[in-house]
Amino acid sequence: MTSGAELGERLRAGDLSVAPAVLNLVENRRKRDDVAALLHSVAPAALGGEARAHIVGVTGPPGAGKSTLLSELVRTWRASGRSGAVLAVDPSSRRSGGSLLGDRARIAFDPQDEAVFIRSTAAGGRLGGLAPATRAAAHALAAAFDIVVIETVGVGQSETEVAEVADTVAVIVQPGSGDVLQFLKSGIMEIPDVLVVTKADLGDIALRARRDLSAAMRSLGERTKVVAVSSIAPPSGIDELVAALDEHRADLDIAARRTAARRASALADFAAEHGERGIRALGGRRAAAELLATQDAGLDVPALTAALEAKRA
Repeated sequence: MTSGAELGERLRAGDLSVAPAVLNLVENRRKRDDVAALLHSVAPAALGGEARAHIVGVTGPPGAGKSTLLSELVRTWRASGRSGAVLAVDPSSRRSGGSLLGDRARIAFDPQDEAVFIRSTAAGGRLGGLAPATRAAAHALAAAFDIVVIETVGVGQSETEVAEVADTVAVIVQPGSGDVLQFLKSGIMEIPDVLVVTKADLGDIALRARRDLSAAMRSLGERTKVVAVSSIAPPSGIDELVAALDEHRADLDIAARRTAARRASALADFAAEHGERGIRALGGRRAAAELLATQDAGLDVPALTAALEAKRA
């Protein structure tokens, strides 16, 4: 197996063909040192700045049309010459521990196109959340791809956890199913950077959903864009959505956003390893976050996790 440092070097050189090996490595719990070497080799210090990719989180309830939408987004990104990696986070099988739904099977793409990489990853024991391997994969692949998408099922922890890792979060809302009302009640209005109403081909019901969400965001003083799309041929709204995602990315303080993402990943990795008892030993999550905030902004995730472990010891 290629070492983590070698994989990182190839990612820095723009070698997209190593993406499967990267995923295999980060999902191997016995290769912690190699994973650390990989992440160290694609950290800002090694890259001379933040990774090139736009990391996009896509979340929404099952059946909202995420996979079909991602098929169109991948097609549009490739038409503009951008490479893309999609990490589709599925619930884990209790029997095998692996990905249960195999979401990549529902995303249409050209398997011969080496500039597109799509992999289903397991959520582990986290309902709708992100396993440490998914976080590590996103950080690593961002060094080589133009776009890295993390797609999660919109239940449980997914909205908040994907927001910790992604530069831009798109929340998918399906019209006519009660999703709009539930979204307004759910208290996650701060999470989306872009709201996407799918199945715009349904007509008035989709327009009403877009109007209701736009009014709700304005009432909160939010500038979140609401885009209506249809993935039914001929697709519509996809270019508008791509533009909205790009516009949000252009307005970001990427260094600050990525520093926060690495610190959140370190805390998540520590919690996965040591559990809530380990968090309590640090004085709780707030104390752990305050400790991470004192660390060098350029530190990679393994170094930040090591700082937490040293404090616990």
